[in-house]
Amino acid sequence: MKTLIDLFVAWFKMGLFTFGGGYAMLPMIQKEVIEKHHWATEEEIMDYYAIGQCTPGIIAVNTATFVGYYQKGFIGGVVATLGVVSPSFIIISLIATLISNFSELAVVQHALMGINVAVCMLMINSIKTLWKKNVKNIASFCIFALALALSILTDVSTVWLVILSGVLGVVLSKVGYLKHD
Repeated sequence: MKTLIDLFVAWFKMGLFTFGGGYAMLPMIQKEVIEKHHWATEEEIMDYYAIGQCTPGIIAVNTATFVGYYQKGFIGGVVATLGVVSPSFIIISLIATLISNFSELAVVQHALMGINVAVCMLMINSIKTLWKKNVKNIASFCIFALALALSILTDVSTVWLVILSGVLGVVLSKVGYLKHD
């Protein structure tokens, strides 16, 4: 029961204090899930993120579900998922009742601009963390460069980019160009 409560509280905090989605949440997931509770390793979190890209839904919710399920099965997945979505549900419900009264206030607009800047910084930090953990040699850099080029220059779905990158990772590892540490 304690683990279920810990799952809910940890994911509730992450849902409450993280703006900008799953990638912006990565630093807090590292602190709570990896360092504090030891529910997963960095490699497992990266795997959850990769799977979360390929499955329907929000990355943060998918990751919470994976971590919760890994810890306590189905009920753990449900509890962690409820933990991460509850703050958004509560906040959106409160904002929806107040937004029409305050949306035109300059202070509200300025606060939202400031939050957007902070979210950009959180996403840059997440990219830096993902880069350090995953782009370790020429082969992985080439996979990254190809995926980046395709995402910028074409309308290829991110699902296909993840699948292509996974296939390339398997092929390059089989021929000896990509090694997992």
